[in-house]
Amino acid sequence: MSDVLGGSVGVFVGLTVVLFGLAAFRTGETLAQAWRPAWQAVLAAYGLTLADRFLAAALYDSPPLSFAAAAVAWLYITAVTLFAWRATLARKMVRQYPWLYEPAGFLGWRRHDIVAGPERH
Repeated sequence: MSDVLGGSVGVFVGLTVVLFGLAAFRTGETLAQAWRPAWQAVLAAYGLTLADRFLAAALYDSPPLSFAAAAVAWLYITAVTLFAWRATLARKMVRQYPWLYEPAGFLGWRRHDIVAGPERH
């Protein structure tokens, strides 16, 4: 398991899941607040993964070039970043345009069924 995670499970949980998971969540929220596209969230997650792998190697003597560890960390950090981005974007759409959209679950929105009066033929 340590080969896949690039170190001990405790290091992975503490550094990647907790520390960089929180950083990824805040990054996704910030990008959505600025109306940035999803590809920027993926790119930011890549940068966070590089920082995660650097700290794991520098502080805990993890292998710095472990492809499996970097892939696992990148998948987790990207998933958290995109989840926060989408949840924030959905909340923002409903709050900013309440006359147009209503919530459709936690990660989505839909148009209101607006009745504008009698139909014209």
